[in-house]
Formats: sequence, C-alpha cells, structure tokens
Amino acid sequence: MAALQSLAFSSPVSHCAHQTRFPSGMPAGAVHRSGWSLFSGQPLCLQHSYCPPQRSFRIPRLSIMMVKPTIQFIQGTDEQTIPDVKLTKSRDGTNGMATFSFDQPSVFDSSGELGEITGFYMIDDEGVLQSVDVSAKFVNGKPARIEAKYVMRTPREWDRFMRFMERYANQNGLEFIKK
Repeated sequence: MAALQSLAFSSPVSHCAHQTRFPSGMPAGAVHRSGWSLFSGQPLCLQHSYCPPQRSFRIPRLSIMMVKPTIQFIQGTDEQTIPDVKLTKSRDGTNGMATFSFDQPSVFDSSGELGEITGFYMIDDEGVLQSVDVSAKFVNGKPARIEAKYVMRTPREWDRFMRFMERYANQNGLEFIKK
C-alpha cells in the first residue's frame, strides 16, 4: 500500500488546489471506493478531463495443427498404398518389430521425378519415426513390393509406435487382427 501511495504522490498527475465536483458531490478525478475493491487511493484531478480509451487485449489462442498420420519413403511425398503390417513383440515386452509390406507402392510412380528412396518415415502430430531398413522386391525386372522394418528396443518406443499406428489405422480404415 505504501508503494502505491508514494507512486501516486510522485506521479506527474498533480493534486488540485481546488477540486471540481460532480453533481453527486464526488470530486472529479477522485478514486471511487467500490464494495468489491480493496484499493483506496488519494483524490487526484487532471488538468484536462481525459480518459484514455479502454483497450481490449486479445488473449492469444493456442492453435494446434493436427498432422494427418502418413508414411513416406521420399521425404515430402506421402505413400498412397496402404500396407499390411505384422507386429512381433518379445515375451518380456521390452522390444518388438513391425514389418510393413506395400504391394505396388505409389513411390515407384514418382521416384524418378522426386528422387531416391531415402528411408521409411512414419509422420504424425507427435513427430517422425524412421527406419532405414527398407528393401524392394522385383518381379520380371520391375518393382513390385517394398518391405520396411521398424525395430522398437524399449517399451517407450513400443508405446510411441502404437500411438502412431492407432492414428494411422483410424485415418486409413485399418483394423487389428490378433493371430
């Protein structure tokens, strides 16, 4: 309270020798005591009656951009073919592997124009999971199939992969079948 009062006395707003009063009897520029406010200040008046316009502050909104879960072999180019996915997990649950099989993948259609296959990228709103274990199968000299393996070495990596797969499955109409 003392800091507020000393600030008021040192402010360029001066106390008036004579105070103009409103018809209600309250001095112009006086601090109004409100039933809901604990602040009580010194009566002040300004040379010119000026009230600065009230500013409306915009509260910044948190915008979350949802990334469509996708798979890429060439960064920036989504794979359109939906894969068959096989999962294996160790008995103790500490590690596992996912094998993706793409029959006639669309990456072969555009790989000449966009560049080489650089890896296997699973992208969602949490980030990127990637592997370089990618192999192509050829039939009569033409590419027919791509197999990609993603190895999970910890339970945390397994959980992260499963979150990606849940999003990817929901986006592409896949379902889990336990054998």
